[in-house]
Amino acid sequence: MLYSSYFKVHGVGHASIAPRSGCSRAKPAARTGCGIIEIRFVHLFFAVIFVTFITVGIVQSADSLPDDKTLVPKLMTAWSKGVLPDRVHSDYPRPTLVRRDWLNLNGTWEWKQINASATLADNKESPFSFAKDGQFGGNILVPFPIESSLSGVGKSFDRIAYRRLFKIPPAWQNDQRILLHFGAVDWEAAVYVNGQFVGKHQGAYDPFYFDITNYVKTSREEANELVVCVFDPTNNGEQPRGKQSTLPSGTQYQSVTGIWQTVWIEPVTKNYIQSLDITTDIDRSILAIHPLIENPKPELSLRFEVFGGDELLVEAFGGVDGRTMLKVPRGKLKLWSPDSPFLYQIRVQLLERGVPIDQVSSYTAFRKIDLAKNSQGRMRIRLNDKFVFLMGIIDQGYWCDGLYAPPCDEAMKSDIMTAKSMGFNLIRKHLKVESERWYYWCDRVGILVWQDMPCGENRTNESQKIFRHELQRMINSRARHPSIIIWSLFNEGLGQHKTAEYVKLVRQLDRTRLVNAASGWRDFDIGDLKDNHEFPGPEPPIMDNFRCGVIGSFGGITLVTSPEHLWTTKTWGYSHVKDSEALLSKYKKMNVELRAMIEKGLSGAVFHQFTDVESEINGIMTYDRAILKIPIDDVKKINQETIKYGSEE
Repeated sequence: MLYSSYFKVHGVGHASIAPRSGCSRAKPAARTGCGIIEIRFVHLFFAVIFVTFITVGIVQSADSLPDDKTLVPKLMTAWSKGVLPDRVHSDYPRPTLVRRDWLNLNGTWEWKQINASATLADNKESPFSFAKDGQFGGNILVPFPIESSLSGVGKSFDRIAYRRLFKIPPAWQNDQRILLHFGAVDWEAAVYVNGQFVGKHQGAYDPFYFDITNYVKTSREEANELVVCVFDPTNNGEQPRGKQSTLPSGTQYQSVTGIWQTVWIEPVTKNYIQSLDITTDIDRSILAIHPLIENPKPELSLRFEVFGGDELLVEAFGGVDGRTMLKVPRGKLKLWSPDSPFLYQIRVQLLERGVPIDQVSSYTAFRKIDLAKNSQGRMRIRLNDKFVFLMGIIDQGYWCDGLYAPPCDEAMKSDIMTAKSMGFNLIRKHLKVESERWYYWCDRVGILVWQDMPCGENRTNESQKIFRHELQRMINSRARHPSIIIWSLFNEGLGQHKTAEYVKLVRQLDRTRLVNAASGWRDFDIGDLKDNHEFPGPEPPIMDNFRCGVIGSFGGITLVTSPEHLWTTKTWGYSHVKDSEALLSKYKKMNVELRAMIEKGLSGAVFHQFTDVESEINGIMTYDRAILKIPIDDVKKINQETIKYGSEE
């Protein structure tokens, strides 16, 4: 089964789906020169923002320690101009479990560097008194990592502290519980409210929350102090970190420290819906919902409603201690796919003796992914019982201005729309876990997701324990999203260990998706995919009779653009071409080779990569998302032909 998608720490955890952020729309502007297309957005869908950028303020703490590292590159996307401190990442952060009332705590915070001696507390006595002695001397724009330009700091530290004041909205009732949520903090966070230690969390990629009811002031007129102390050892630690490095170069990128997703609070009743585990069965037309209730008791019950558009399709009542099965009428069953990404809306009410005390909305899709042999007896991937060829692109999830954090929701959506407009039907999210809103847009737009587990070195028992915990949390926190079809455990052997044990674990957590035990290099004949990497390639794996053959990464073709679109002039790549025409020609030739491999059983291939990242200039697009290196319609035509060829029986 799929377990609760929120990780609860020292406390408890979770309005219609999100208002849009402050990114405004603009007309497309494109020019052609030197065989390269400069874009302000791709197709009519992709907006750019030309709103006046408001700076964050003083960016360096008055007593910064001397070993800080200033990050020189200031490459920015067009969206950065629309980042406003009073409306930064203002979209509802948890679209799979939506409540009406919430308060966004993103924006301008104070910050300072802290010494190694100021360890994160394991007790309930705060060792910090920053508010009283005025030790905070600089401002930072949350939720951008401190190393990023958009944070307003642009420096690298392994230990920092954040501080801000907040008031509980007066409309919230005094008898409600207050939950404090963090989308993600890299890596270890200790949280204090009004000088009291609330709790600690470890893990860079998963959401967590605390019940802070007993720590906030009872008067709605009084401000509360929130302090978050962070420690992130990056490659000096044992935790999963993906491609982060304190010495970035080549395929290793700038490290990120601290808060990098939305911080927010919400009010709930004493008894509330903590999470919903939702699964669907297209063969039986059944939708199953397993709620997790905080403080369950016998007089509580649940009301479920399923909508197809505005039409109520199913209404049912159930208990709070099990799974409720809902039958969608066969005539109303619509399957989710990239060609038709239909989502069913769900509303769940928690009732006490028949009276609603909590309500959340969510969504789901009827989608099935599995393996089957085709008419030639070769194992292939199927989507909704039809063979499909996965034509994917690697997305590192890095931004030149925000690093791990995109400048806004519209920018994030634009990346997904761009990939789909190029004709790709899959994005491989490479060694990073995104915010829920990224997967929400994949669900809405209609693109399949191959999700990697971020890697670490995993050399010690402690690091392997951390890896296991963070793998479980990745699956539990993202399993609601129908766009995800593959969990990928290891990449090119880095940190690979106990492979068979992890495959078994993932299957226990989620039986509705494929498992890629190892993408490239060390194969142990387990999992659903046999995966090979080759640069530039493509080079297929040696096929077997019980798994599907895929190429998890190929390409890596470097086309260097003009300097104003580069992070650094010291660029790197696997192979080089001189202009757009040569890049397109090479990409077309590679696809011809892929079609020959399909005859021998190849089921998918992932091109490396979507954008340039720092010194690695292997992207179809520049790091600032300003230049598309090959014409979008040409790429789309090539990809569609390959998908069609590979999806036939």
